This record gives sequence, C-alpha cells and structure tokens, in this order.
Amino acid sequence: MAPPLDPAVLRGMPLFAGLDADAMAEAVALARPRRHARGAAVFTQGEAAAAGHALIDGRVKIVQTGPDGQQVVMRFIGPGEMFGTLAIFTDGLYPADAVAVADSVELSWPAAAMTDLMERHPVIVRNALSIVGGRLREVQHRLREVATERVERRVAHALLRLVRQAGRRVETGVEIDFPLSRQDVAEMTGTTLHTVSRTLSAWESQGIVESGRQQVVIRKPHALVAIAEDLPPLRSGD
Repeated sequence: MAPPLDPAVLRGMPLFAGLDADAMAEAVALARPRRHARGAAVFTQGEAAAAGHALIDGRVKIVQTGPDGQQVVMRFIGPGEMFGTLAIFTDGLYPADAVAVADSVELSWPAAAMTDLMERHPVIVRNALSIVGGRLREVQHRLREVATERVERRVAHALLRLVRQAGRRVETGVEIDFPLSRQDVAEMTGTTLHTVSRTLSAWESQGIVESGRQQVVIRKPHALVAIAEDLPPLRSGD
C-alpha cells in the first residue's frame, strides 16, 4: 500500500491557493497519484471526463484534433497546473488529448470528489475561474495572432510564451526545458511544418535560436522579442 501523500505537494498550485492546512489535507487525501511515461496518454479527446487533473512533475501536451484530422497544440501544462477539470462541468467529455511529453506525475480527483471539494471550499471555485479566465485570454491572443500576424511573428510569440513557462538558463542562452518538435511549433501557430522549419533554419543562421533533437535554445532573446513585436531589425552586435 502506497504511503499517504504529503499535503505539501499542493503548495504553490493556483487551484488550491488560499486553502488552510486542514482543507489541503482533505484535498490531497482525495487525490489519486499516477505516473505517465513519455508519450503516454493521460486522457483522450472525446473520453468521458471522469476526473480533474493537476501536474506535479514533468510536462503534458494538450492536443485537439479537428474533424479533418488536423491537430492543434492548445497548450503545454507544467508542474502545478490543472488540466482537464473544466470538462467535468461542461459536456462531460475531454475536449482534447493530454499526452506526456516527458516522464510525468499527476494527481487526479474523481469528478464527484472534485465537485464536493468545490462545494465545501468556494475558494477553489474562485481559483478555477481565475485560471480559466487567464487561459481564455491566452486563446484570444493566439486567435488574434493567427488572424493578423505573419508567420514569423506567430512563431516568435509561441517560443517566447514557452520560455516564460519553461525557460532554463544554459550556457548558450535560454533553453525550453522539455522536448519540443518543429511539428509542435507548427501545430501551436496554425502553420505548416515546412514553414516552421524554414523559419527556424533562418533564425539559426542568424544566431537567434539553436534547435535539434526536439530541444530549442533561444540564443538571442532580445532579437526574438524584436521579431515578435515587429520592431526594426537589431544591428549587428546589438
């Protein structure tokens, strides 16, 4: 039998911000921990939403497939973030696949347990609304980018979002600290693999990024910001 979870695993998670120690202990006692190897599905699009989820280690990709089979990467989930929970309270079906892109550990709460927690601790409801509101703003920004910006700006914005979410300082710049393929970037930005490959190759020749083996390092973040914001090109040596 596995030892009980330490309530400290919930500390820092926005969904449970503001809960007292007793409520934290109650929430963690209802959670079910699971490990997922890289490439494993946490849940699949169209599956009954039986639980709400929160990631405590690793990285999960949320991918939605349209009727034509085209895939869109909706977002990457990092440690401390909830995912799949809203589906419990809408049509009861997961709207996308959740796939581990690195070995991951998540907690899940059965739908009845999550509903009960929210009824007894309204702060969880307020936190969930705040999280959903933030993600809605992000989706609106991405829709505006797809509708109004050229591909280079969209790709730059996508990489900068990932740097803010999972950037790690390395000797050559800032690395996006999880496996990221060029196909992932294409599916995030509403463009083709060919276009993303061409764009990244051009930036590599300019020393702005370094990519390979599903890893991306931003060597000149200021240059990427200039592209994203459509600023004048930086002079050599800037």
